[in-house]
Amino acid sequence: MSIQQEKIQELVERRGTAKLGGGQKRIDAQHEKGKLTARERLAKLLDPGSFEEFDMFVQHRCTNFGMEETHPDGDGVVTGQGTVDGRPVFVFAQDFTVNGGSLSKTMSEKICKVMDMAVRVGAPVIGLNDSGGARIQEGIDALAGYGEIFERNILASGVVPQISGIFGPCAGGAVYSPALTDFTLMVQNTSYMFLTGPGVVKSVTGEDVDQESLGGAAVHASKSGVAHFSVPSEEEGIETLKKLLSFLPQNNLETAPERPTADPVSRMDDALNDIVPDSPNKSYDMYGVIRSIVDDGEFFEVHKDFAKNIIVGFAHMGGKSVGIVANQPGVLAGVLDINASRKGARFVRFCDAFNIPLVTLVDVPGFLPGTQQEYGAIITNGAKLLFAYGEATVPKVTVTLRKSYGGAHIVMSCKQLRGDVNYAWPTSEIAVMGADGAVGVLYGKELKAETDPAKQSEIAEARKQEYNELFCNPYQAAQKGYIEDVIEPRNTRFRVIRALAFLEGKRQEIPAKKHDNLPL
Repeated sequence: MSIQQEKIQELVERRGTAKLGGGQKRIDAQHEKGKLTARERLAKLLDPGSFEEFDMFVQHRCTNFGMEETHPDGDGVVTGQGTVDGRPVFVFAQDFTVNGGSLSKTMSEKICKVMDMAVRVGAPVIGLNDSGGARIQEGIDALAGYGEIFERNILASGVVPQISGIFGPCAGGAVYSPALTDFTLMVQNTSYMFLTGPGVVKSVTGEDVDQESLGGAAVHASKSGVAHFSVPSEEEGIETLKKLLSFLPQNNLETAPERPTADPVSRMDDALNDIVPDSPNKSYDMYGVIRSIVDDGEFFEVHKDFAKNIIVGFAHMGGKSVGIVANQPGVLAGVLDINASRKGARFVRFCDAFNIPLVTLVDVPGFLPGTQQEYGAIITNGAKLLFAYGEATVPKVTVTLRKSYGGAHIVMSCKQLRGDVNYAWPTSEIAVMGADGAVGVLYGKELKAETDPAKQSEIAEARKQEYNELFCNPYQAAQKGYIEDVIEPRNTRFRVIRALAFLEGKRQEIPAKKHDNLPL
């Protein structure tokens, strides 16, 4: 064998060893937990044969606590570039089989390299997290490594889509990188996120709590809102990431790819003409409205289990990607509260950053009252949603289906927040408040002066009817130009898609500034 062949053989063997990560025994242990390895995850995520790995032979530089005795190639993270459905992406996947996936300085350098490349090239970056946290043996170097990653997350924000998949533990400072990205996915029963673990919680607060209850997928998907997606398996998680990418552009200078559809733009749905109940106190399912107007009835929901009184997600309309925001009258009557406002604002700002038009479906009776909401800063949180719509420069089409009252009317992409095209169904009620509350304010003295309960009720009903005829309809708003048209519900798909078509070339600037000061 020649020297050249020997060197090639050495390369092949070293690559083979590096691909085993922490070795077959640890790979088996990973599988026994129901988890895939870092390389297996990337193989399922990326198109076959597309992965170009970077820094396979990088090794840690730690010489403390016996770390100098082993120097595995790759050092616990697999990084590189590949394609998903033919579109370039940059990826990193933490390898739990190598030192528990703990972050070293060299690991952070590998991650930062692909993040920097993603920004330079203009392609999404996907991080698959499965790590025990900072590598304690490296001390401050490990913390510095996290800081470097976080800074990249911040600089890439709004430039390229950033997506995090949590496929194992993610604790301590490690949680902040996913928190800084645009979307976070968690796997049920095998992933968790928290700043301090159950042991620390017990010692400080006295609470007994396990990992799943403290920071599992169900908790973060439904209670905290940290996780945008919660899935039962890693395979389903990876398919969800792929589906998400199909709605997104490569970067902030591009638009999302179009998807051909046989669904006619002019398709009508007669069921929409009857979907709103005659009684203003009865609910209906907003999902039915969404599915009836989007291409092929397909809606990709984001934050499905969090703040269910507002719905956000992606769809295609006329083959083009759109962001849908809709009040859900079937949950808390569709009111806006703290969590719904946060959820909506974050989604609106993402769509605006990445040139995705916004379609807003309104049926909102107001903001949720109560001390819990006021003490929790519903004012500031509601202002986040208002701010998000007001600063957004993408095409914005709003359709009011039923109630649109008071401050909540303003917040939900009204004309004064630079809504481009605002439509209303004939069933809509656009007013400061509903008839019951308005009559009490406007005619309170008259009603109190009447001592006969029967006559008092008769007067109240007459005043409500008068108020409804004057204000609780879409025509006063139409007369003043606050809505472009009152449309027949069954024509909603056609009218929205046509509006989006003529808004496609929209150009709207915001005043020059270093950055805004969002009400946080």
